Amino acid sequence: MNKLLLVLLGFTAFTILYLANFYNSLVRLQEEVNNQWAQVETQYQRRYDLIPNLVETVKGVAGQEQKVFGDIAEARTRYAGAQNPQERVDAANQLETALGRLLVIVENYPQLKSSESFNTLMAQLEGTENRISVERKRYNEKVKKYNIKIKTFPGNVIAKYMGFKEMPYFESTEGAQKPPTVNFDLNKKDTQSNPQE
Repeated sequence: MNKLLLVLLGFTAFTILYLANFYNSLVRLQEEVNNQWAQVETQYQRRYDLIPNLVETVKGVAGQEQKVFGDIAEARTRYAGAQNPQERVDAANQLETALGRLLVIVENYPQLKSSESFNTLMAQLEGTENRISVERKRYNEKVKKYNIKIKTFPGNVIAKYMGFKEMPYFESTEGAQKPPTVNFDLNKKDTQSNPQE
């Protein structure tokens, strides 16, 4: 009888320790994902801080392109009001689409490409886009590790019971593999004085 009691106590202690360890590992992984998402958002904030200056610079030359400016403002507002990572991803994708259209518009205004402030903003934006790409990749790696843990047995049973849910990957929008054609060749001679003619 004592042996059976000891075996039951040992099994119970092992189960409790296993569950506690599993729970703690999920919390750690979830925090890694959240921390990495914060890094993505830091780079988004840097981008969003640059975009108003870029828009104002372009507006000075291409003021009639109001739809694109409105789309950019709407995407920034949507991002600010997002309640979760998926809503922020959607808003960021909307902003990237509008920003791509803005860059295509720039091609029609060669005088912008000779502006030092515009070129400085574009260089900063390019650096920010590279940082965003790196941080998104790291975020997806953390999400993958976390999602695998909660989707494989016995983790899927335990995670469901403990309330851990799958985290979303950062995915590009449909058609993102075809970027707008933009040429910032400053050596290109363009004698076009009025792109609307």
